Amino acid sequence: MKINKQLYLSLIVGGLLAGCTTEGESVRASTDAHYSMQDFSSVKKIDVHVHANKSDPAFALQAQKDGFQLLTINVDYPDFPSIDKQNEIALNLIHDYPKTVYYAATFSMQGWGTEGWAKQINQQLDKEKQQGAVAVKVWKNIGMQFRDKNNQLVMIDDPGFDPIFEHLAQQHMPLIGHQGEPYNCWLPVEKMSVKNDQEYFSNHPQYHMYLHPEMPSYEQQMGVRDAMLAKNPQLPFMGAHMASLEWSTDKMAEFLDRFPQAVIDMAARMGQLQAQSQKDREKVRQFMIDYQDRILYGTDLTFSPEADDAQFSAEAHRVWLAHWRYLNTDDVLQVSDLDGEFNGLALPKTVIDKIYYQNAQRFFNIQ
Repeated sequence: MKINKQLYLSLIVGGLLAGCTTEGESVRASTDAHYSMQDFSSVKKIDVHVHANKSDPAFALQAQKDGFQLLTINVDYPDFPSIDKQNEIALNLIHDYPKTVYYAATFSMQGWGTEGWAKQINQQLDKEKQQGAVAVKVWKNIGMQFRDKNNQLVMIDDPGFDPIFEHLAQQHMPLIGHQGEPYNCWLPVEKMSVKNDQEYFSNHPQYHMYLHPEMPSYEQQMGVRDAMLAKNPQLPFMGAHMASLEWSTDKMAEFLDRFPQAVIDMAARMGQLQAQSQKDREKVRQFMIDYQDRILYGTDLTFSPEADDAQFSAEAHRVWLAHWRYLNTDDVLQVSDLDGEFNGLALPKTVIDKIYYQNAQRFFNIQ
C-alpha cells in the first residue's frame, strides 16, 4: 500500500506529542484535546496570586506578552511595603493596565479588640471595592503571629472577625485565606517533600513549627480555618496555596467537598503537587480533572521594589512556561525541588481553560 509521507510523519509527531495513555484510555488519534508549548502565549490565562509591589510596568507588560492577566494581592506582611503603599501601587496598575491587572485588598490588625474596629474595617473594604478591589486577603499572621492584649494568638475563627466575614458574604466579595503553612513546616527537615522547604526552614528555624511545639499544630490551624468557613457558608473563599493541603490530593478533595463555596489556588505549591506526581501521576491528574471547576492557577510571583525589571520579567516568563509544560504536556521533567523525574499531566484543553482562566473569571468576576 502506498503511504502519504506527509500524513505518515504527521501521525508520528502527533503520537509523540500525545504521550503515554492511562490504563483503560484509548490511544489519542490527535493532539486536538491538548495544548502544546506553542499555544502558550495565545491562550487566555489569569495568574490569580501575584504581588506587584512596584509600580513599574515590567510585570504587566510581561503578562500581556505571555497572555496573562494578573491578580495582585495586598498582604499585611512586614517585609512588603505598607498596606497603604501596596494599595497605591495596585490602584496605579489597574488604572494604567485595565483588563490586565486586578487587585485584592487587605486590612491591618491594628486596633483589634477596640470598639468599632470591625465597622471601620468594613467601611475601608467598601471603599476599596468601589476603587476596583475584587477580593480581600487574610494572611497567616492571623493564627501564627498576631496576639491580643492578653498575649494570646488571634485565630481566624475568632468572633471578632464575624462582622467582617458576614459583610463580605453579603457583598459576595471573595475572601482569600492563607492560614497555616505547608505541611512540611511541621515535619523534620529530612522528611520534607521538597528541597525548597528543606532549605527555607533550615535557614529560618524561627518559622519551622516542628521546633516550636508551643505554637498551634497544623491540625489546629486547619481546624480553625474550617470552623470559620462552617460559620460562613455563603462566603466565597479561595484557599491560597492549595488551602495549605498541598501535600495530599485526598485532603484537598475532602476540603472542596465539605465547602462548596471554596476554591483553591496553586500558588507556590507546584513542587508539592509534582512530588505527588512522582508517586502516582494518574491520581494527581484525575484530581485535577475531577475538581477542574474548583482549582485556579497562581504562582506567588513577587515583584519587589528592589527587583531588576528585566531579570524579574525573565523569571516570570520562565516560571509560567515551566508550569505550562507540566500541566499541558506529558514530557519527562526534572525540577530543582525534587530528585528524579516525573511526567507532565497532559490535562485536556477544557480543563486547562477552566484552571487558567474561566474559574478565575467566574469567582472574581474578572472580565
